[in-house]
Amino acid sequence: MEAREECFLKQRQVLLLFVFLGGSLAGSGSRRYSVAEEKEKGFLIANLVKDLGLRVEELAERRAQAISKGNIQYFQLSHQTGDLLLVEKLDREEMCGSTEPCVLHFQILLHNPLQFITNELEVIDINDNAPEFFENAMQLKVLESSPPGTVIPLGNAMDLDVGRNGLQNYTVSPQSHFHVRTRRRRDGRKYPELVLDRALDREEQPELSLTLTALDGGSPPQSGTAQVHILVLDVNDNAPEFTQSLYEVQVLEKSPVGSVIITVSASDLDVGNFGAISYVFFHASEEILKTFQLNPTTGDIQLVKALDYETINTFEVDIEAKDGGGLSGKCTVIVQVVDVNDNPPELTLSSVNSPIPENSDEIVVAVFSVADLDSGDNGKATCSIQNDLPFILKPSVENFYTIVSEGALDRESRAEYNITITVTDMGTPRLTTQHTITVQVSDVNDNAPAFTQASYTLFVQENNSPALHIGTISATDSDSGSNAHITYSLLPTHDPQLALSSLISINADSGQLFALRALDYEALQTFEFHVGASDQGSPALSSQALVQVLVLDANDNAPFVLYPLQNASALCTELLPRAAEPGYLVTKVVAVDRDSGQNAWLSFQLLKATEPGLFSVWAHNGEVRTSRLLSERDAPKHRLLLLVKDNGDPPRSASVTLHVLLVDGFSQPYLPLPEVARDSAQDNEDLLTLYLVIALASVSSLFLLSVLLFVGVRLCRRARAASLGGCSVPEGHFPGHLVDVSGTGTEVCLTGDSGTGEFKFLNPVIPNLFMEGSEREVKGSPHCRSSFLVS
Repeated sequence: MEAREECFLKQRQVLLLFVFLGGSLAGSGSRRYSVAEEKEKGFLIANLVKDLGLRVEELAERRAQAISKGNIQYFQLSHQTGDLLLVEKLDREEMCGSTEPCVLHFQILLHNPLQFITNELEVIDINDNAPEFFENAMQLKVLESSPPGTVIPLGNAMDLDVGRNGLQNYTVSPQSHFHVRTRRRRDGRKYPELVLDRALDREEQPELSLTLTALDGGSPPQSGTAQVHILVLDVNDNAPEFTQSLYEVQVLEKSPVGSVIITVSASDLDVGNFGAISYVFFHASEEILKTFQLNPTTGDIQLVKALDYETINTFEVDIEAKDGGGLSGKCTVIVQVVDVNDNPPELTLSSVNSPIPENSDEIVVAVFSVADLDSGDNGKATCSIQNDLPFILKPSVENFYTIVSEGALDRESRAEYNITITVTDMGTPRLTTQHTITVQVSDVNDNAPAFTQASYTLFVQENNSPALHIGTISATDSDSGSNAHITYSLLPTHDPQLALSSLISINADSGQLFALRALDYEALQTFEFHVGASDQGSPALSSQALVQVLVLDANDNAPFVLYPLQNASALCTELLPRAAEPGYLVTKVVAVDRDSGQNAWLSFQLLKATEPGLFSVWAHNGEVRTSRLLSERDAPKHRLLLLVKDNGDPPRSASVTLHVLLVDGFSQPYLPLPEVARDSAQDNEDLLTLYLVIALASVSSLFLLSVLLFVGVRLCRRARAASLGGCSVPEGHFPGHLVDVSGTGTEVCLTGDSGTGEFKFLNPVIPNLFMEGSEREVKGSPHCRSSFLVS
């Protein structure tokens, strides 16, 4: 019985809280729904789609949710159907106690845009509780001299139901001497009083047993009973009387345990044992017995338990004063608990939106509500957040607040924010509650990859191995995740002659560049292209950089001899007059090297000669000169083997063979070398060789060509003046490929039989070989005339 009374008092506290909240929402135009208590979990309360004015699919899009006040959530809003369902069984007596109607306030929270819709749910009482007496057995003492109409107070019953389902009246049986009268307290509780109908006679009937019944108004009605045992006493003329029938006292909720809050006092005009008074609690609840202690002699009421305004703010205590004869008097003590600021504000988070995308304005970060169990100024609270954050705090409906981003956020500057919500009440002293939420800023692809260099220069040695790693490009992206994952690629080139895809490849993940094939410096000395770096954001961002590849020369080409040609079918023999002075220029070896730099620096060396010491070679220009005077003992034919070597590492070389024929004043017959059979393939090779020789020697032979043109013009003029219209030659047989240009002593070697039209000049060695003043004629073979013409 005492446990239920304590539960009832707690329910009264909850009831007062909901009454307060309900009153604050009365003017908000909220929609009210109703449901009977004790419905099972999942019970359909209502479909809110039409009431909210939304489509079903908008519930999920706007993240609709039902929020109850406090920490217990009673409802669930289905996004698929819009049904509002119970998630907890509702017990009206536990939630509201004796408050009628029992109303739960809840909000529908919608996002994008943020919207609060306030609603109410009335919990309808069912008759699920029977009246129950605090004491199942009562013992009363009544004087036999008590006149009819004497009123004897009885212990009351309690019914947790309300309205018609609550306690309605009391009855007593048998009714031979008494009837029961139902009375109502100021707080609405009904209690019984036993009224004497007929005078008692102790000698006739010293004891009576009655059954007291409490009835509710439910359908069907429920009842509770208690047994009343009455002892008929001898006459005790005076019952104790209190100085006040009602005591009222205000006590601070933080009053120390053990303090006396009030003292009650009663008096009895009788003397002796009939005048001795003792004080006791009259039908006190368990909560009262745990909170207060009554001194039976002095009437002092002491605190034995700390008071809590938020739990119970009013106590109504009945005290009975009994004398030694069994008579008693009753008074009531009303204890009002005065609130002090002992409860810090409570903060309840409804939703936290994290992470939030950067570059977005006014994003709702969090929704929360604030409550304080204290009353008056002690229950008023203010909210704030830090001023140095890009967020603002906005009040919403009732006690709800939202935190909204102020301006666009930049994840690259700051990726995480700790927002501390500070709630302070207005009491004295002020109490504060703080709660910190962490908000992550999600990345948006707003930064393109950036190369570490605007351009890259790579050096590659020619003749490299295929798939050689020649360098690495690198780019960074200040975004995160896939937005920062960089992929490298080769961009199309605008040079149609550069087959980039066959030269270079790139690793898409690491940016490493590879040469796909061996590079040839002589074919391609440098080339450039662009590389791109793209992230994987949406949309993807990219940048590009220039890459220049320089091919480094390697000594991979041996010197090539342009003159004298070594593959001609008819070799050219150099003529050397026996009267030549030391240092006479016999011929000049012309060679080139396709390499560059020091790899193309050529040096010449005489390896082998028929007459060692007769000839020498200048190392830097390839000129072959005589080292001494010729003698009769020198052989008429000489074979020289020369070495042409470059300056590479390791050096490469080529050899060339020269044939030198000694003549006396150009009158000695020339003995041609044996003819070599030719074929068509050899002719083609000779023709290609001619083109190569002409292309490579054109620059260095400009001066030689000018001299040739000058000499040719003079030859033609003198040829027209000659009677025979030809060129005269010294008497005697002369080789067909050797022609003397008159007046200068210069000899031109024409290798007409070779088919290439090659020629060379010999320095004059016999100035007076022909008579001065005579007509100089050039006689040669018809082949000579067809091979060399100057216009």
